[in-house]
Amino acid sequence: MTTLAIDTATELLSVALGAGGRVLSRRVDAGLRHSELLMPTVDALLAEAGIPPAALDLLACMQGPGSFTGVRIGFAAVKGIAAALGVPYIAVPTLDCMARPFAAEAALVVPAIDAKKGRFFAGLYRGGARLSPLLDAAPAELAALCAEHCAPRSPFPLILSGTGAPLLAPLLAECLPREAAPAPGPQCRLCAKGWAEELLALAEEAFAREGPPAEEPKPLYLRKSDAELKAAPAASI
Repeated sequence: MTTLAIDTATELLSVALGAGGRVLSRRVDAGLRHSELLMPTVDALLAEAGIPPAALDLLACMQGPGSFTGVRIGFAAVKGIAAALGVPYIAVPTLDCMARPFAAEAALVVPAIDAKKGRFFAGLYRGGARLSPLLDAAPAELAALCAEHCAPRSPFPLILSGTGAPLLAPLLAECLPREAAPAPGPQCRLCAKGWAEELLALAEEAFAREGPPAEEPKPLYLRKSDAELKAAPAASI
């Protein structure tokens, strides 16, 4: 199977290509330039692998949460390529991808994305399983959930992953009850990277297990965008 995975959910644009057991990937600190940089990055990766677009069997994108614009760009790209080639595409929750590298660890894993306004898109994971809903939460709310899932004086660290981890770590440490805080405390790991390789792996696993999605994948938004919130009062007049 030849799979192309596109991660545009955060400021770190990444693309991964899997073919014949080999995975190639590229990462770009795209900022607000995802729409400008995405397709040239895809073309360069395909050229590096010597694989024509027509050879693709499966496409994948981040479902969200994340940047509203970034998630939409990713969906638009895979939908367009999928329609042109007549191949399926799969969307995977962003936080699932950010938690995947730690699936074999005993620690509680909290992938996080800065959602602004003092809140984070986050989830709680252990052993590769999601323990909580995908959340739009303040640090104090996350700390309370972490305390519920951390055994007192646990020897296992609390691992924070994702682009929001460096910002969340000190805020979470302040909120965790001392008796529940794991030693040596929240650790940031794999924070500033793209997640296309994890996306590719999860998409291929889902495809092998379930086949093509029965329904067209949709973006996963945990809140309305600022533009939608500003437009709401006007729409109700």
